Amino acid sequence: LHTPMYFLLANLSLVDIGLTSSIVPKMLVNVQTWRHTISYAGCLTQMYFFLMFGDLDSFFLAVMAYDRYVAICRPLHYSTVMSPHVCALLLTLCWVLTHAVALTYTLLVTRLSFCVTGEIAHFFCDVTPVLKLSCSDTHINKLVVFVLGGTVLVVPFICIVISYIHIVVAILRVRTPSRASKAFSTCSSHLCVVCVFYGTLFTAYLCPPSVASEERDIAAAAVYTVVIPMLNPVIYSFR
Repeated sequence: LHTPMYFLLANLSLVDIGLTSSIVPKMLVNVQTWRHTISYAGCLTQMYFFLMFGDLDSFFLAVMAYDRYVAICRPLHYSTVMSPHVCALLLTLCWVLTHAVALTYTLLVTRLSFCVTGEIAHFFCDVTPVLKLSCSDTHINKLVVFVLGGTVLVVPFICIVISYIHIVVAILRVRTPSRASKAFSTCSSHLCVVCVFYGTLFTAYLCPPSVASEERDIAAAAVYTVVIPMLNPVIYSFR
């Protein structure tokens, strides 16, 4: 349990707990009391933690993909490349970057004016529904969402894809079927989580306006904020 993969899994579990804790309790209170309200400060706080933990999920999955790449493609160097110091450094970098991104966007929202009390067409304070309530110019906010949001979503995904391309090439070079199967089984759980996580994120945030809808966005958000954190322990427990 002291290997890098389990160390990364422990941190991923912590992030999943933070992600669901920032959204689900308030949602359950709203359902139970039928008072679907949230304060301005509460909305900004929820948005900050949602952005930070959501981005951390993406970055941690990329780090875990790199861990699997080193384990399969460079096994003799694994203990050196993925040392405890390197793991701690990678995770610290992830925390710092996601905190900076979430804080930057949350501070940009504070400069907006909200003329009237409005209804957020979502079950939590997501980025796009909150922007629709503003009577200020949201051009800068939308630009930051496109640049920073696209970066923290696409860059880790590209890193994961590159890692798995090298892994697949390495597995295809293995002539013994049992060894190839064993190599693939070490990353099957991670690959399953990546497909579900990025599939719902791309559905929610990268669909063109002609295809996107509020119902689809809410359903996708429910999957990656509630369902996926619940499935992660199940998927990795099989492994």
